[in-house]
Amino acid sequence: DLQIDLRKPLPMVASSNHRLLIGLLLACAVLLCVVLIPNEKGSNLERSLVRQRAPSFSRIARRFSTCSPLRFDRARAESDLQIARLQGGTKVKSSGIPDPEDTENFESNITPTVEEKVGVHLHLQDHHPLNIIKNKIEKYFEEIGGGVFKSFDKLPPYVSTQACFDDVLVPKDHVSRKISDTYYKDPVTVLRTHTSAHQTELLRKGERAFLVTGDCFRRDEIDASHYPVFHQMEGVRVFNPKEVKGLTNEMVVKELKTTLEGMVKTLFGDVEMRWVDAYFPFTHDSMELEIFFNGDWLEVLGCGVMQEAILQSSELGPGNGEHLAWAFGMGLERLAMVLFEIPDIRLFWSKDARFLSQFKDGQITKFKPFSKYPPCYKDVSFWVPDKFEENDVFAMVRDEAGDLVEGVQLIDQFKHPKTNRESRCYRINYRSMERSLTNEEVDDIQVRVRDKISSYGGELR
Repeated sequence: DLQIDLRKPLPMVASSNHRLLIGLLLACAVLLCVVLIPNEKGSNLERSLVRQRAPSFSRIARRFSTCSPLRFDRARAESDLQIARLQGGTKVKSSGIPDPEDTENFESNITPTVEEKVGVHLHLQDHHPLNIIKNKIEKYFEEIGGGVFKSFDKLPPYVSTQACFDDVLVPKDHVSRKISDTYYKDPVTVLRTHTSAHQTELLRKGERAFLVTGDCFRRDEIDASHYPVFHQMEGVRVFNPKEVKGLTNEMVVKELKTTLEGMVKTLFGDVEMRWVDAYFPFTHDSMELEIFFNGDWLEVLGCGVMQEAILQSSELGPGNGEHLAWAFGMGLERLAMVLFEIPDIRLFWSKDARFLSQFKDGQITKFKPFSKYPPCYKDVSFWVPDKFEENDVFAMVRDEAGDLVEGVQLIDQFKHPKTNRESRCYRINYRSMERSLTNEEVDDIQVRVRDKISSYGGELR
């Protein structure tokens, strides 16, 4: 056996075999150090080589950022991450539909930024655009129904998965049940994703004509028209064959169309309308109503004749009087953004008097922008982990940036030809609606976002 003490000078004369062995040992030692010892950016040799073969677009684009380069304070970032966890920051690595039997190993994905919005009730605030539209619609139904329609606008947002999904016939494997799309308090309790979650509850209590308005919650993308909290209005009317002679499905469809066309005229005036066939699990003869407004076709609402299975579960279906019913649903923000010409959905949550003072009860007035602050773009690039869900990225950014994030866009995506690993680069647009952001606060948020992605399992690049 050949033993070499590297601490002593090597002999000047050695056999060719010995010289070859020594050279191999030294080369292996150098390679081992390069692989095991991270470079200053925390990457190993393999990732360095990947960078050389396929440079990330994010590193090039960051040169043109409107803000200063990031100044990483790793200790502070780790501290912020621990605080976020203690405050309930969710581990969003899990995906799929929660097992209702597994309550011990479940962690809620309701983040602090979403939880603080529960109970705010924008639709009940005087002079707020959402409240103005809600009141106009309720007044219309009161006039045409002679007091038949009853309004519910304070029903609790936490509902059972049975009420939110099963009772309204949402398929067991539907994407809306996934933890990547819905906020779960526990495996059998969610923040409602639609106001239809109260449909069967009210029918069983004997309500036969009602409107339900409330805040709904969904994990979604980040842009000017999407927000994790939005507001819906649901309408239901049940017809008793003992009260309506010769009741047929066609009669219900005709009454539904007439009612909703009148409601739309109340809001938008005399506009061109068209009905488009659609699909909803809780209705048949399903349709969407579109209007031609400001030079384009706009979807206003979805509706249809209630499925017999829902009526039957409420003791109103076949064998229980052969009742028929219609139902409709619509998003209030969608209508308000068009009617009031509000360009960004975040503005509905603004407490700035320059926004709120522009609206008065009973009046639809055009929003006048009071400022336009500069954006700040930052990119984050990473190798995606297993069970990756894009909504998880949006949730992490929203959790750290709150309403200071205007949009998140995927700008670069590729798969490594050898490892088949997927890399993604997202551009985050930070912009406040009320003030100019400083470089320091944006950098601080970006550090926390990067670390959250890292803790999620993404390998930063």
